[in-house]
Amino acid sequence: MHDDRELVEQRIARILRERLRPAIYCETEPLSVGVWHAPGEPPDVAEGLAADYRPLQANEQWGPAWGTSWFHITGTVPAGWSGRAVEAVVDLGFTQARAGFSAEALVHRADGSAIKGLNPLNIWVRISDKAEGGEPIDLYVEAAANPLIEENGVLGTLLGDALTAGDEPLYRVRRISLSVFDEQVWELVQDTEVLVQLMYELSIGDPRRWNLLRALERALDATLDLKDISGTAAAARAVLAPQLAAPAVASAHRVSAIGHAHIDSAWLWPLRETVRKVARTASNVTALMDDNPDFVFAMSSAQQWAWMEEHRPHVFERMKEKVATGQFVPVGGMWVESDTNMPGGEALARQLVHGKRYFLDKLGIETDEVWLPDSFGYTAALPQLVKLSRTTWFLTQKISWSQFNRFPHHSFWWEGLDGTRVFTHFPPVDTYNSELSGREMAHLVRNFSDKGVANHSLVPFGWGDGGGGPTREMLARAARLRDLEGSARVEIEEPAAFFRKAHDDYPDAPVWVGELYLELHRGTYTSQAKNKQGNRRSEHLLHEAELWAATAAVRGGHPYPYAELDRIWKTVLLHQFHDILPGSAIAWVHRESRATYERLFGELEAIIDAAQRALAGDAAAGTEVVFNAAPHDRSGVAAQGAAPVEEAPPPASCDTADTGFVLDNGLIRAVVDARGLLTSVVDLAAEREIIAPGAAGNLLQIHPDLPANWDAWDVDHTYRRTVTDLLDVDALTVVEDAPAGTAAVRVVRRFGRSTATQVVSLAPGVGRVDIDTEVDWHESEMFLKVAFPLDVRAERSTAETQFGYVHRATDTNTSWEAAKFEICAHRYLHVAEPGYGIAVVNDSTYGHDVTRVVRADGGTTTTVRLSLLRAPRFPDPATDQGMHRMGFALVPGADLADATREGLRVNLPERRVPGDAVVEPLVGVDHEGVVVSAVKLADDGSGDVVVRLYEALGARARARLELGFPAASVGVADLLERPLPDAEGPAPVVDGGGVDLELRPFQILTLRFPTM
Repeated sequence: MHDDRELVEQRIARILRERLRPAIYCETEPLSVGVWHAPGEPPDVAEGLAADYRPLQANEQWGPAWGTSWFHITGTVPAGWSGRAVEAVVDLGFTQARAGFSAEALVHRADGSAIKGLNPLNIWVRISDKAEGGEPIDLYVEAAANPLIEENGVLGTLLGDALTAGDEPLYRVRRISLSVFDEQVWELVQDTEVLVQLMYELSIGDPRRWNLLRALERALDATLDLKDISGTAAAARAVLAPQLAAPAVASAHRVSAIGHAHIDSAWLWPLRETVRKVARTASNVTALMDDNPDFVFAMSSAQQWAWMEEHRPHVFERMKEKVATGQFVPVGGMWVESDTNMPGGEALARQLVHGKRYFLDKLGIETDEVWLPDSFGYTAALPQLVKLSRTTWFLTQKISWSQFNRFPHHSFWWEGLDGTRVFTHFPPVDTYNSELSGREMAHLVRNFSDKGVANHSLVPFGWGDGGGGPTREMLARAARLRDLEGSARVEIEEPAAFFRKAHDDYPDAPVWVGELYLELHRGTYTSQAKNKQGNRRSEHLLHEAELWAATAAVRGGHPYPYAELDRIWKTVLLHQFHDILPGSAIAWVHRESRATYERLFGELEAIIDAAQRALAGDAAAGTEVVFNAAPHDRSGVAAQGAAPVEEAPPPASCDTADTGFVLDNGLIRAVVDARGLLTSVVDLAAEREIIAPGAAGNLLQIHPDLPANWDAWDVDHTYRRTVTDLLDVDALTVVEDAPAGTAAVRVVRRFGRSTATQVVSLAPGVGRVDIDTEVDWHESEMFLKVAFPLDVRAERSTAETQFGYVHRATDTNTSWEAAKFEICAHRYLHVAEPGYGIAVVNDSTYGHDVTRVVRADGGTTTTVRLSLLRAPRFPDPATDQGMHRMGFALVPGADLADATREGLRVNLPERRVPGDAVVEPLVGVDHEGVVVSAVKLADDGSGDVVVRLYEALGARARARLELGFPAASVGVADLLERPLPDAEGPAPVVDGGGVDLELRPFQILTLRFPTM
């Protein structure tokens, strides 16, 4: 017999496309529409409802980019539609099949309460399930003219800021009408789509595929009358019913489907638009929950919940209503879905503190999973933080994007720096925006790495980023896939239910140790440098503000700024979102972030200044008090204390030489040659040259930078093939006005359309070469680095990460090692051979690369490079254009304790305040490897002192924490400052004005001291 399979499949597809789907709305009546084009920024709902509407003209355009238009829709249900389902169909001119990323809208009732969102794949509003006829229709549609940026690529990037987007209307209303919704036809469409999608995923030789094909043929060809689809849809469904009733095999893969809508807190839209995206999506899913009591939806990011509470209280109340029924589930436990590569340790802890506390305070729920599907790699510090926040599970998905190596597991134990393990799942569906399609279900089964030992996976389904989340069509698919032959079994349930099943199914899952490095998006360590600088400075200013405010409160009753610090922390945490801090958002987002950081700097400086002046004593004494916020002593001032300092170490010298200048401070001798490069840096105590023979340090290098995809996100390994050393010098001079005792040389270079000005200096008594760099940057698609070729044979580099460090190989023996050609480090990157090490520390740089080569003389050069600036054109065409200032330093003879200390010192500089007081620290530690990361008052306002510290060197440590305040007792706390029920080891006690501690490698310990 002739095989007509392909012909039948084509015909089925055409019937679906041209006949069935259009027949869902079988009768249509016009509606009256008024319009108000709001001037400026979006008005609040009350203003939109009260606006002066005029009739919408035929073919009228609306919406300049980022504008808002309100549509008032009125009408009456025809009497002849009695007993039928009726919907308003509102197509505002949606221009793409992908939900989100363009025009969106939220439908309101006349009282201002939200009904549901509208977007390209969800354009209906239910008026009545069973109309009586004559019902009035009174709807208000708040429409956002969000421009298409992603699809237009570089050519559309001027749309990424309201200042440059122009005022041309982008959209034209296509259809606003009232229609009868034919439920039988809609159900037939769902039946057909599920079976067609399943059929295409089965092999040609599978009898089930042929059974489905012939059943579809009989239903749509023999039974369905294309001239009377409404009248014959039920009969066609009856033909398909046996195929939909065929159960899955007992061994079928088990899928936990969880409603989801990944909403970037800012990306191709500004923060203010995310508030509206969340409102639209939350309104959609709560409406779906009314009709589908088994539907469960998970939403992360406490910030997004807080936005609803503040800006859309009607929506927030609906969310809380569904939380109470168990359908709307808060997940993630973090303030936002943050980047985890670059936030500092305290900041990452506070993401969990503020996120979990919000859900506890507002909803009474202790979230039990960290939910980060889309961040760009995951620090090895996370497992311990997960545990210390009383969280159990971890979910990610982005690792499936890695370029070169396939991650070997989907369910596994992730072991962090300190040995803490957390059960982790990585959904094999390879998306966090699933449609629950047959293709996706088949892919996840084929892709699942743990076949034969485990049988559960999770699927987050729903349109994200303003697409409205799950749709009724997705819920229909889930119902049909619950127990269907040839498919995985799909069950909608909450995340905790999945994790319990997955863990019980696979308790001895394999272990992955260390960071989850994403082999993609490495450019995010560098793009939008001012974001990185703003974040780093904000984190350290917050450290100072908490420290000195707590010290002033305990010492003299100075008011502790609880509310201000809480607000500032939340603002900093918001800007650590994984498209803001990484620099992968539109120009508008970064313009606002720069302004926000500047405002925060001022607020934090004011808090610090007020506390220090309260501590400094007599401002008229004619002396200065030096405040040292770093957790190590320096300049004769105790760690985290203050004192007048009069004696200074011997000054450094700067001598002219034939080749340039020689700087010497008795600890280091550095030669700056006529090119402005460091040709020699000698560790005088060790009598060792650290610059590789024939090489020069502080070498600025520039590369072309045009990645294959994802401009702001990616750097490709091929960029290294072309490099230009910046050797020309425009000026080389001694800095005459350097700080007292400091020897310094200024180097000015011009290249392309840019200028770099560097000050190379040696401060008195400091064992490092400081390099302060200003770059007036006006390049496009270029990558600027600075290189230090070091005479050391380092087989691995050591990069500071949150609460510790991570080792990475300097060779490329494996594809896993080769993939890490760009790496993230915090305040230091250290390279060493047995007996000697060198650190490069920085005040605002995260991207680095480290390479090792064997020289002709048999020695080894290990080159450490810092990534300073990029110039991608998408999504912000002016990325990083303008003036930048960054600091970094070379530390010869450094072990890891030295690297840790110097990294902290350059990020927490001394402050001098008029006064005469000696300020004893609230706490001090007698072990160089134990670092105090926070000293503060407890968030609950009790006045208790909270101290967080960690072991930084990867070794066991016995340390004594000396107390500078009266305390009778101490408790071990979780990150949220609650008693930790499963704290390790014997309970610490206050003994003789201090606490004796034992810490394992990289252990984080939070101590709470009740006030007396």
